[in-house]
Amino acid sequence: MLSLNGKDVLIVGGSSGIGLATAKLAAEAGAKVTIASRSQDKLTAAVKDIGHGVSARVLDAGDDSSVAAFFADGRVWDHIVTSAGQGGRGKLADLTMDAAFAAMNAKFWSYFRVARAAKVAPGGSLTFVTGGLGSKPSPGASLVSAVNAAVEGMTRGLALDFAPTRVNTVSPGMVVTPLWDQFNDQQKKALFDKAATNLPARRVGQPEDLGHAILFVMTNPYTTGTVVHVDGGSALL
Repeated sequence: MLSLNGKDVLIVGGSSGIGLATAKLAAEAGAKVTIASRSQDKLTAAVKDIGHGVSARVLDAGDDSSVAAFFADGRVWDHIVTSAGQGGRGKLADLTMDAAFAAMNAKFWSYFRVARAAKVAPGGSLTFVTGGLGSKPSPGASLVSAVNAAVEGMTRGLALDFAPTRVNTVSPGMVVTPLWDQFNDQQKKALFDKAATNLPARRVGQPEDLGHAILFVMTNPYTTGTVVHVDGGSALL
């Protein structure tokens, strides 16, 4: 891995889950890390957790004015990572249009806003986080599949439009993140144990597993327009 010493790195969605793990790894690699999310409370807790002089700023990537204000200073970043998104599960007939629009806004349009407004150094990188449903749909998740697939399509287009800035996506399988906090501890254990039994890797993912993959595409100067699947072998099943 190339050194991140002194590099300006922005992690949108860096206060929890995969974003938080990525921020920790980037800071440990010497980067000057800024994390951003909607919740000041989560940001404050994450700053204490990460250490290394990390900075934090409130940003609602789902809001045009918030994104415009965040990037209005014209700061040039060496690397930007966006990890966000929620909602969209359920059969289409059961989803309201408001819920469908909200799911698309929470990920695709949020990523689009950041990509449109941010300034990234030539030779730097922009990395999106999607999910395995983008290439391997499952019942009751067709909208989530469409959102992730849209981000992955945008990745390839932006890699051409933004060159020599590199644009990549990391696509996780099942990862132990706050996404699963809707279930109690017993239910989560059952879900994770079942997945670990079935996956070729015989384990579910940890946020750090994805963080290492994100740092790989962030620092590898020959990687762009790529979707890297970090899923324990789920795509093989």
